[in-house]
Amino acid sequence: MKLLRDKVMQEGIVLSDQVLKVDSFLNHQMDPVLMKEVGKEFTRRFSGERVTKVLTIESSGIAPAIMTALELGVPMIFARKHKSLTLRDNILVEKVYSFTKQETNEITVSKKFLCPEDRVLIIDDFLANGEAAFGLARIVEQIGATVAGIGIVIEKAFQPGGRLLQEAGYQVESLVRIASLENGTVTFAEEVINS
Repeated sequence: MKLLRDKVMQEGIVLSDQVLKVDSFLNHQMDPVLMKEVGKEFTRRFSGERVTKVLTIESSGIAPAIMTALELGVPMIFARKHKSLTLRDNILVEKVYSFTKQETNEITVSKKFLCPEDRVLIIDDFLANGEAAFGLARIVEQIGATVAGIGIVIEKAFQPGGRLLQEAGYQVESLVRIASLENGTVTFAEEVINS
């Protein structure tokens, strides 16, 4: 996705060989025009999957997920990372390790928002080791629903997440794939630029 690649090049900040900071348009401040285009692109890529729900983890996945859900005309659910007084019973729970934050969270989704007939599209901002996506997939599968696909805004292709998810049988669509962050430079993985 050319628009997203350009934004990464213009505003992304390489903090280390492992970490890319994109807080000016995705993780803290959000670019609504870019997020709308991200939603359109995910919708195009998963158009044949009969998606009934979009699922993400709070908080950085919410913007691309809500725009995708809007384009698809389906509800969006986000898994909570923090305990809530209103979300204690009848819940689906999974443990997810965050590479960026170096911590494990229990993520929760209310069972009332997912059913076995659902075809769920998982959307997240980053893919590194695949922990978040696998955790969300386990939540979908706990209820007996189907993972219709996994959409990632930015994949760090030099980490194993994308490969592991594909080996597990999931369709993974990453809008931008980064091959390297070495020497403070973003190097994109070879891919066809179609927008």
